[in-house]
Amino acid sequence: MVHTIYRSCDMAVKNLAQIREKLDNYERLMRLDKPIGTLLLLWPTFWALWLSSGGRPSWVWVWVFALGTVLMRSAGCVINDYADRDFDPHVARTRERPLAARRVSPREALLLAAGLTLAALLLILPLATPLLLGLAVVAAFLAGSYPFTKRFFAIPQAYLGIAFGFGIPMAYAAQQGGLPTEAWLLLLANVFWAVAYDTEYAMVDRPDDLKIGIKTSAITFGRFDLLAVMFCYAAAFGLIAWVGMQAGLGWAFVGGLLVAAALAVYHYTLIRERQGPGCFKAFLHNNWVGAAIFAGIVLDYGRRGILPF
Repeated sequence: MVHTIYRSCDMAVKNLAQIREKLDNYERLMRLDKPIGTLLLLWPTFWALWLSSGGRPSWVWVWVFALGTVLMRSAGCVINDYADRDFDPHVARTRERPLAARRVSPREALLLAAGLTLAALLLILPLATPLLLGLAVVAAFLAGSYPFTKRFFAIPQAYLGIAFGFGIPMAYAAQQGGLPTEAWLLLLANVFWAVAYDTEYAMVDRPDDLKIGIKTSAITFGRFDLLAVMFCYAAAFGLIAWVGMQAGLGWAFVGGLLVAAALAVYHYTLIRERQGPGCFKAFLHNNWVGAAIFAGIVLDYGRRGILPF
């Protein structure tokens, strides 16, 4: 009797350990342990929520978009690893990812991505207009199709910028019920910003990507990669400045943009030697670029007594 109980307890412990290991692999597959990607999606969405509402976004929409960003970024990471499951084992930085290391099956990955996408769509369904729901479907398509653009598109980072920034037109649709020119200009700004920071990211993997045939902006730009990165930063900041000025924002907003520009100059010092650690540090540092722009927007509304919610 005691022996039977002992064996049952031992099996239960082993089962719990297996479940925990599986959940850990799912967490890594969704990159929940690496929030930088979520933040790079969240900042442009928050810019749009504040700008489209004149500094007073609905707190309901803030939470819906924040949770939706986490869900869709997670789904995008799962699909990315599914698409790259035969390439990642050949890249030093990615060979230990759960799909590449065969700790999660392709079927599990597809089911997980589908569940995350469905959860994100259900999140907005009770409040969505037909326009917003249509944009949500487009956003899901963009997130799911981006990883495959690396097979044929010379600058897949531009497509990534659209996918990462599609919360912008969705935010305008949610707050204003329409899609003004400012929404598309802000989306274009995000495309330039994404090309800048993801080129820094791609510079880390350039030697491996050349071997396996993946297309990236770092390869396409070649010896002009540094110039391209700085040009994209400048274009992004210029477009954001125009949108902010059209919204009547002033010195606090400009101050936030100047901080972001100073950070971009700092990034140049990190990437100019084209060494992996420096390029990856510059990529991670873009969180502060997005945060600085958002802080400028919020502070500018705040100085005029316009408080959120």
